[in-house]
Amino acid sequence: MKQTRSSLAFRLFAGAAAWALVLLLLGAVALTTLYQRSVLRTLDQRLESVVDALVAAAETDPAGDVVLARRPSDVAYDRVFSGRYWQIVENGEAEEGGDVLAVSRSLWDEVLIPPAEIVSAANQDPGTPFTADSKGPSGEPLRVTGQAIQLSGRTGLVLVLAAEDRRPADRDVRNFAIVSGGMFLGFAAAIAAGVFFQVRIGLAPVLRMRDSVAEVREGQTQRVDGQFPAELQPLADELNAMLDHSRELVERSRTHVGNLAHALKTPIAVLKNEAHTHDGPLADMVDKQTSVMTSQVEHHLRRARAAAHAKAIGARTDVAPTVKDLARTLEKINKAKGLTIKAEAPDELRFKGERQDLDEMVGNLMDNACKWAGSTVTVRAERTGDRSLAITIEDDGPGLDVAECEAALKRGVRLDEQAPGSGLGLAIVGDLARAYDGELTLGRSEMGGLSARIMLPATSR
Repeated sequence: MKQTRSSLAFRLFAGAAAWALVLLLLGAVALTTLYQRSVLRTLDQRLESVVDALVAAAETDPAGDVVLARRPSDVAYDRVFSGRYWQIVENGEAEEGGDVLAVSRSLWDEVLIPPAEIVSAANQDPGTPFTADSKGPSGEPLRVTGQAIQLSGRTGLVLVLAAEDRRPADRDVRNFAIVSGGMFLGFAAAIAAGVFFQVRIGLAPVLRMRDSVAEVREGQTQRVDGQFPAELQPLADELNAMLDHSRELVERSRTHVGNLAHALKTPIAVLKNEAHTHDGPLADMVDKQTSVMTSQVEHHLRRARAAAHAKAIGARTDVAPTVKDLARTLEKINKAKGLTIKAEAPDELRFKGERQDLDEMVGNLMDNACKWAGSTVTVRAERTGDRSLAITIEDDGPGLDVAECEAALKRGVRLDEQAPGSGLGLAIVGDLARAYDGELTLGRSEMGGLSARIMLPATSR
């Protein structure tokens, strides 16, 4: 199963965006919490002011009842179930049947049930206000502040309570959270966009180096050119040094191949010339074997040269000029035979290798087709993939069956001794194709003759 690799740009963008989003969300939550505390603190301060006013106005009349010298001026305390209430309870035990000594008009015939924590804390620390949450007459959430005091003329403590519906405060906090959340999400989107462009700008030299390396591989340039940041320039220098070393090795291989060719051809030529000056079975055998040696040496030298070329970086050859030039040349050579050679190749198609190797492969196949064709030879080059091409040579000659096609690819095999040649042509083409990780296949042509198809590497589209 092929492993999916995420890009470096995506990792940088996703990491920075996720971190920024987390921080912004935490900021939004923290800000909303602070705002909620501020709203509740303001509410509590308002309730404490009402309690202080009630404490200041509370007094005992001659009958022992608690009366207020003045009532709170807020009209909401006079409107029934307005959400703002006050109440004075004897001993803070209204939930246990204690007397309600005074109450706001807004409570109508209801009473406030003091929260147990307020009752307990207020009785333990009279004079100090305490705040807690409770339920109102209609079941609405209330914020309640209570303070226990000692009135003159009374033996027990009385609990002064002020309460207010906290739903408006909660609604303000909720609206603030929605607005702040939307704003922070907007900030997160803006930060993500900024991070995206920053990553693209920051990685632009890396992408530029990638394109430069691709140009070298496709044969458009010889070196990784361009100015790169200090962090990437050493990498570019190392790549250029590696390319120089690769070219040096290829040139050295070519030199060795040439030296070997000269070293072998000279003694073989001497033997061949000596054989020609003598008569007899020995001279004939030497002449025949030196011819075989010459063919074999040329064949293996071609293979060695092709192997060096195939591993070289940056080699490429236009297919159309090569095919059409060979077609014109062979058509002139076979003019007396009245042979017609049709060649088709896209102008943008390029073989990823040396021109002389493409000439060797296609030339051998076309020459072989011309030997056996009756009147027509067709050559068609086409792209078969993003980095592969195929060249098909067909003729209208007698063709070969399956067994003969297999035998024809073997080195030195000649199916017709009457035709000129050494029997190495197809073997040479096959070896050269394999040196480029390609393949030569033979089959029956639609024209009735032989179809030779060679698969080779191509430069990218």
